[in-house]
Amino acid sequence: MSKEQLEFVVFCIENFADKYNLDAKKVYSAFKGNDNIIENYIVKNFDVLHTQGKEYIVSDLKEIVDKEGIII
Repeated sequence: MSKEQLEFVVFCIENFADKYNLDAKKVYSAFKGNDNIIENYIVKNFDVLHTQGKEYIVSDLKEIVDKEGIII
């Protein structure tokens, strides 16, 4: 993972946590869990995702969390 990708992962986690009033450490743990949203979605789709707005990214991540039944 490049420095730019890592910074983007942190951006995603922090903004998701802020939007849903969650602890960022818990969001990180959930995103890193069995489904590994960090590697399998955020980093994998970095080239497209980092061009989107914050609201779109957070909404997209929420859809994945809900679809996969991830509890944070």
